[in-house]
This record gives sequence, C-alpha cells and structure tokens, in this order.
Amino acid sequence: MKVIMALLLIFVLSSCTSKTIADYSETKPDLALEHFFSGELTAYGIVLDRSGNLTRRFEADLVGTWEGNKGELKEWFRFDDGEKSTRIWQLEKTADNLYKGTAGDVIGVAQGETAGSALYWRYQLEIQYQGSPLEVTLDDWMYLVNEKRLFNRTEIIKWGFKVGEVILIIEKHDS
Repeated sequence: MKVIMALLLIFVLSSCTSKTIADYSETKPDLALEHFFSGELTAYGIVLDRSGNLTRRFEADLVGTWEGNKGELKEWFRFDDGEKSTRIWQLEKTADNLYKGTAGDVIGVAQGETAGSALYWRYQLEIQYQGSPLEVTLDDWMYLVNEKRLFNRTEIIKWGFKVGEVILIIEKHDS
C-alpha cells in the first residue's frame, strides 16, 4: 500500500507544472521593454500580505528613455501611508528577448526574458521591514494587455516561501 501511495504522490507532483516564459511565445501583442517603457507612464498598485490581505496602495510616475539597447527607467512611488520612494533602473537588452537591470535597492543584477506578450523578471531587492533592511526575491510576471497597458503580478519570496504579492497596472501616456 505504501508503494502505491508513494507512486501516486510522485505522479501527482510530476504532473504539477509551473508556467514558463515559453508558454507565452504565441501571445500577442509582443512585449519589447524598449518600446513599452519609453516615455511617460503611470502605475497603480496594491501590496498584499502572505494571506492575500491588502496592506498598501500606491501610485507611481515612470519615465523611460532608451538609446540603442540601453535604457533608464525612473520610478517615483507614492504610498497611501505617505511614504515616497524613488527607484532608477539601468536596463540593457542583452540579446533577443533577454534583458538585465540594476537599481540602487536591487542586489546584484535582475534578469528578464520576454516571449510574446509576457516578461518574466527575477531579482533580489532590499526592502525596509519593521525599520530594518530585509533581502527578498521578487518573482515578477508582466503581461502586455495592449500598446498602452501592462499588467504586473509579483510574488515576494523569503526563504523560499511567498510572503507577499504586488499587483499593478501600468498605463502609457499619449505621446
């Protein structure tokens, strides 16, 4: 009986599949960071705790510029509790569909890959938690809805466990 249960467990676990960026290769419109994150944009988002409870709301103004394969994305955040913060990304398209980025609060280098209308972006971020710095991993999925809107869902991970989530929509301003 134990052998049957073990085999059943192995079968169930092996049939669980997580999404990969390749799953989106046929989706449209195609997402190119150098096109979408160029010019002025606005983001509207929420932060959820590990139980899915709303903890914060925010808005952010973004300005992106690109020269060739190198870009800069400036982000100015305003949280509902009065906190304000700024992040400036230095981005680079390193090959077809591959990107990397750095920012002041990013530990190391963020790595990203696009396929179709999606981007998978993963990096370590230093955040403040109860007055102390804390390093977390951000597992970031972005989906281009249309030429002016991008949906972003990010899992915040610590010690291999999801401890929170950020959900936002980014809208591109008319040129």
